[in-house]
Amino acid sequence: MDLRKLKKLIDLVEESGISELELTEGEEKVRISRAMAPGVAPVTQYVAAPAPVAAAPAPAVAAAAAPAAAPAEALDGKVVKSPMVGTFYRASSPDAKAFVDVGSSVSTGDTLCIIEAMKLLNEIESEFAGTIKKIFVENGQPVEYGEPLFLIG
Repeated sequence: MDLRKLKKLIDLVEESGISELELTEGEEKVRISRAMAPGVAPVTQYVAAPAPVAAAPAPAVAAAAAPAAAPAEALDGKVVKSPMVGTFYRASSPDAKAFVDVGSSVSTGDTLCIIEAMKLLNEIESEFAGTIKKIFVENGQPVEYGEPLFLIG
């Protein structure tokens, strides 16, 4: 399923106030659900069929502390955030050159990184044109939905 379509579905769930949305397209299945409690942020979950679904393990908890530090600094530019939960990779393979580095010039639609989610490699494209000012995530690190990945100025 296209990442732009997933982002639109997530935005729809957030804006409409519904608690759960499930969509099946061929053999692909996406389920987005929100669990709201006082003072707790919405939870979004991706499920791909036909693979069996397991609950998100502890790496999601370990990564939760890192994003809290990033917004504290003043950001001069536009932030590209993670559209999903998964593992962040800067290159297509361990011995390949990184898609972008700090100082790289990017155009809208250029591939910035790959996020592996449930054994699927998802290319994350730039939503903005400019220069990479900062990379917030280390290669191979787990990322959460909405976590800052890149700063583009």
